[in-house]
Amino acid sequence: MRYAVPYWVYACLNILFNILAVLFSVVSFAVFIPVLQMLFHQMEIPKSAPVLRWSDFNSLKDNFYFHSGKFIQEYGNEKILIYIGLIIIFLYFFKNLFRYLAMYFLAVVRNGVVKDLRNRLYKQILILPLSYYNERRKGDIIARMTNDVQEVEWSIMSSLEMAFRDPITMIAYLITLFILSPSLTIFVLVLLPVSGFFIGRIGKSLKRTSDKSQKKMGFILSMIEETISGLRIIKAFNAINFANKRFQKINSEYTRLMIRLYRKRDLASPLSEFLSVLVVTIVLWYGGKLVFTPGNNLDAAAFIVYLGLFSQLMPPAKAITQAYYNIQKGAASVERISHILNEPEVIVQKADAMKKKDFHNQIEYRNVSFRYEKEDVLNNFNLTIPKGKTIAVVGPSGAGKSTMVDLLPRFYDCSEGKILIDDVPIRDIVIEDLRGLMGIVSQETILFNDSIFNNIAFGMEHISESDVIAAAKVANAHEFIDKMPLGYSTNIGDRGTKLSGGQRQRLSIARAVLKNPPILILDEATSALDTESERLVQQALENLMRNRTSIVIAHRLSTIQFVDEIIVMQNGALVERGTHNDLLEKNSVYRKLYDLQSFV
Repeated sequence: MRYAVPYWVYACLNILFNILAVLFSVVSFAVFIPVLQMLFHQMEIPKSAPVLRWSDFNSLKDNFYFHSGKFIQEYGNEKILIYIGLIIIFLYFFKNLFRYLAMYFLAVVRNGVVKDLRNRLYKQILILPLSYYNERRKGDIIARMTNDVQEVEWSIMSSLEMAFRDPITMIAYLITLFILSPSLTIFVLVLLPVSGFFIGRIGKSLKRTSDKSQKKMGFILSMIEETISGLRIIKAFNAINFANKRFQKINSEYTRLMIRLYRKRDLASPLSEFLSVLVVTIVLWYGGKLVFTPGNNLDAAAFIVYLGLFSQLMPPAKAITQAYYNIQKGAASVERISHILNEPEVIVQKADAMKKKDFHNQIEYRNVSFRYEKEDVLNNFNLTIPKGKTIAVVGPSGAGKSTMVDLLPRFYDCSEGKILIDDVPIRDIVIEDLRGLMGIVSQETILFNDSIFNNIAFGMEHISESDVIAAAKVANAHEFIDKMPLGYSTNIGDRGTKLSGGQRQRLSIARAVLKNPPILILDEATSALDTESERLVQQALENLMRNRTSIVIAHRLSTIQFVDEIIVMQNGALVERGTHNDLLEKNSVYRKLYDLQSFV
């Protein structure tokens, strides 16, 4: 409900119009039952009335009956029926008008809360560290952002109307019932918690089943996402039947859970109706007993009004029961959403972080260690990179190369030690400014299902087409873009699937060129390319690295022979450093790597 606070004005308007609708509903019952009784001679018209006292209910009732009777005698039955019909139309018109206005303003609350929830979830997945996604299935996260949020909208937000309207309705009717007969109403209030107990027990069971079903749906979405991503391998290994059987098994388990869920939820309506009939029967017996008891204030006419009002009390009570079941079903989704929203950011910006827009001297790794799930990835790593130098990082798989560069833009934070830029620890710098100093071109080209122009200008506003074209020319991408039917407006498909590997990589280089960062990180940017594409991309990279501080993670040693310095990593530690020729002469780790590639 805290998400509804920004919409409190609309919520108050909803409550106001619900109160007005309930008042018109109560008045219609209180007014017409005794009038119709007198009209059809089921009750004698009073000959006199006591002195009118507003604080005395019996005085109000007797005066109302007396004046209504005089009105009937004066105008006759037919005219009275016409007047009653007109008044009924008037009262019910305003009752339903106010009910509509209540729902009209509640629509803003319902949809606004869900919108804010989606916005906060999306912001949270942008903020959470990369390590969070290494441990979880993407499909489950997508399920929480789609199915679970939808469940909140359907189950909980759709119950908001009942939450605002029905309690007000019940309170208004209960107050009226108390005025008519306090003893009978107290008897009713003793019965209601008994029925509420049975409803509550089923509600808890419904929540547990709903939680299981939402988890299973997350697993299904994860399987679908993995199937689409790995379809080439599934077909290549003739695993279509295998994948299909696995999906059908999970889908059947989900179906069984949903059958249980709906059976429990659908029990709410018949159970509450049976309990309400049971309560009405007991009220009829007990109330009738009070009417027949001499000296009791409850007469037959008042009891008829009481039963009429009590019958109107049961629908909102039943609706609240249904809303309770829906809320229990949606509560499981709220918990799953809360798991994401309550995850700590981990990569947190200091309150007094300094702004830094320029890079002047050097990058320094000082006694840096990094641990991932109790496994050491970097051990006491030290490195200084002067401004304007190009450093290549090589080593066997698992040596910690990618982790070393991922620490620089704070995708992760060091377990021990610190990284400094111009002698300022990166934890003391505004995160946006820190990452603004860097451009990254990775082995896995990350492109979006959008136009070429928007992919190159990604994250930057007010960029002219001439700037994008200039960046594409530096990246050797303008030639192939210009040949496309729509040029820079061409959509490249999901993850850039309409382009070749070399074309995708040159687009990512153009994106880095347009950003024009002083520090450049290249993570095996050419390792997955063929020879022709590699030549074009390598040329583009050389254009990009010119006059910049660059860290190049290299898989092919032939592409880094002319860098300023090569550092060799092994088991998370820096074991060698020097130029290509110096390292070959040392005849150690680098030499072994070089000889293996030369042999291949």
